[in-house]
Amino acid sequence: MKTAIDRLVAAIGYPDGDPAGAHGRTLRVDGMEIEAEERDGGIVLSYVLGGEESLLPTLAEYAAGRMLKESATLAWDADGRIAESGGEGRAILWQDAPATADAHELVGFFETFMDSCDWWRARVEALRVNEAALPDEALVIRP
Repeated sequence: MKTAIDRLVAAIGYPDGDPAGAHGRTLRVDGMEIEAEERDGGIVLSYVLGGEESLLPTLAEYAAGRMLKESATLAWDADGRIAESGGEGRAILWQDAPATADAHELVGFFETFMDSCDWWRARVEALRVNEAALPDEALVIRP
């Protein structure tokens, strides 16, 4: 019987090779490691943005505007448990979909998550080199 992760992997045409673990699978795409896990009747994709807690206030400024544009969510994983790898705190991006999603929905889910990862990864990299990380002031909603 195929799991939801198996159906996701087949839908996106990911090569066989890395076997699924007990709860999920690591997908290596575009230089990123995306964790795909089955949780609470759904599929959760997550990507570790980094462990620099000092970047969190600036990243949080972007989060409100991004929530209006995308389904991915920025979170601070204080003890490393969200992506099930343990360890120190880190910023992650995650998104979920129902396990009952069909192949077309799974492809769209994965593609939009990867687009979100690209956007957030660019912001983190720009912050790390102290460049202006904000591409468009209209994307930031400040309290």
